[in-house]
Amino acid sequence: MADKQELLQEVVIKFAGDSGDGMQLTGSQFTNNTALLGIDLATFPDFPAEIRAPIGTLPGVSGYQLRFSSDLIYTPGDECDVLVAMNAAALKVNLISLKKGGKIIVNVDGFDAKNLRLANYPDGVNPIEDHSLDSYEVIKMDVTKMTREALKDFTMGTKEKDRAKNMFILGFLYWMYNRDMDNTINFLKEKFSKKADILESNIKVLQAGYFYADTTETFTSRYTVSKSKMQPGNYRSIMGNQALAYGLIAASEKSGLPLFLGSYPITPASDILHELSRYKNFGIKTFQAEDEIAAITSAIGASYGGSIGLTTTSGPGMALKSEAMGLAVMLEIPLVICDIQRGGPSTGLPTKTEQSDLLQAYYGRNGECPMPVIASSTPSDCFEVAYEAVRIAVQHMTPVILLSDGYIANGAEPWKFPQSADLPSIEVKFKTSLGSLEEKFQPYLRDEKLVRPWVVPGTAGLEHRIGGLEKQDITGNISYDAENHQLMVKIRQQKIDNIAYHIPDQQLDSGPDKGKVLVLGWGSTYGAIKSACIELQQQGHSVSHAHLRYIRPLPQNLGEIIKNFDQVLIPEINNGQLIKIIRDVYLVDAKGYNKIKGVPITKGELISTIKQMV
Repeated sequence: MADKQELLQEVVIKFAGDSGDGMQLTGSQFTNNTALLGIDLATFPDFPAEIRAPIGTLPGVSGYQLRFSSDLIYTPGDECDVLVAMNAAALKVNLISLKKGGKIIVNVDGFDAKNLRLANYPDGVNPIEDHSLDSYEVIKMDVTKMTREALKDFTMGTKEKDRAKNMFILGFLYWMYNRDMDNTINFLKEKFSKKADILESNIKVLQAGYFYADTTETFTSRYTVSKSKMQPGNYRSIMGNQALAYGLIAASEKSGLPLFLGSYPITPASDILHELSRYKNFGIKTFQAEDEIAAITSAIGASYGGSIGLTTTSGPGMALKSEAMGLAVMLEIPLVICDIQRGGPSTGLPTKTEQSDLLQAYYGRNGECPMPVIASSTPSDCFEVAYEAVRIAVQHMTPVILLSDGYIANGAEPWKFPQSADLPSIEVKFKTSLGSLEEKFQPYLRDEKLVRPWVVPGTAGLEHRIGGLEKQDITGNISYDAENHQLMVKIRQQKIDNIAYHIPDQQLDSGPDKGKVLVLGWGSTYGAIKSACIELQQQGHSVSHAHLRYIRPLPQNLGEIIKNFDQVLIPEINNGQLIKIIRDVYLVDAKGYNKIKGVPITKGELISTIKQMV
């Protein structure tokens, strides 16, 4: 019987299973396969918080959501069309996000008595047998049994064979969505080139899943999603932490400055350390320090020595770095602090996303300690934001905080990557000699931007002292004078405020210049806000969207934009942080929409909220 071919506009798949089931790898391989076809996509990996939660339990469920479409998309989707559930816990955790009538692909071996008990189902209840899923299309497969059967001639242990289960599912889905397996086979050859048994077993099981779907008469429909109508150019799939690393490398090349990363591993920022460590050919130096304080102080030393000093962390680590950040402010030297936010406070939710460090970035240091704060909004945007963070740091002699979060860091999307020649230059000036009117070097003699000179240690005639004690204006000598302290506090603040003259004006992302509701966002809420506003605009609602990259200082024209709207809505994945800043600066009665569940805000939630306002 011939397969029935169906053309779909978009699909949302959620891969879910135990953290040892390889769902992240399965999802990323399907994502790469999708990207190669020129189909627009967005992903949302969802990791368990524990390094190794007990197998089969609810806390141990690992998920990977992928949305791919022939249209341009901006979120990984509110609901899933297809749920892959490798065990009972995966079904229980994720069923709520599946559309009615959606497909559930289950591994029946993951629904035995033990797995049902671990997933806290009552005795005697089995959801794939008791008709509770009758409103869905359930595809039952004994993936474990068929994986072992495919590998019956391999001299591997049962546990080793079972690790290939995810390849069976991947092969099955490649058949269902009209894909070939070449990119995954090439990936496996590269990954396991020195482990022949593992390579051959994974390829064998991948093919077994594909041929099972092809030869079993139960499955007669195959689906295709057409190539998206994206701007012409060269694209690749990119994750946020990858893009951030590449932006930092590009800034190093364009500025002519070596890049030094001092970092202590912390979820979800560690990937930046891993990524940058692979690029020693660009002169990148990476140092895994013994703790957060050593990490940032090593980066401060690198900056003092004429490099781009960089440190990466998450909220708990940034709290530990706060004293050293104050030192960098007092020294007035370049430094980039990348905070990849996660749920808090304390250890909080290490693998769940949150935007809860904004006020820490804004105010979280002792004394009057102003620093620029900029935020990325999507995985690909991390490249530009990292590049801009370096530019601001080296041209304004200041530490800069770059905010991303777990959703952006681990999410993926197509990226139209720039050519090196198209990137703006980053001009850097070191002071190398005394000026004509200088009798001796004055380390705090400032230019028109209130920026002090950057001197590489050892430059003859320009020796000077640094440290955390207050400096005398111009001379840089230690000073306890009250009037001088107030003057220096005011100067350091004005220097940061002046950066507003060297950043672009704020633009509306969509919607009219004046209207009823302005939805003002920052960070990873971008996709949900953009999608919701576009849909409401198409329905005739007077709604506009503005998204902030520069949060301190704010763009000069933001106040004028805000005045053009009757109401302002600020959605955030926190308990209301940007809204406090906007109310303080512009005295506007902004409204908040706050979600603090470790997952992104959805388009549907925002549409409902905005409709109530208009």
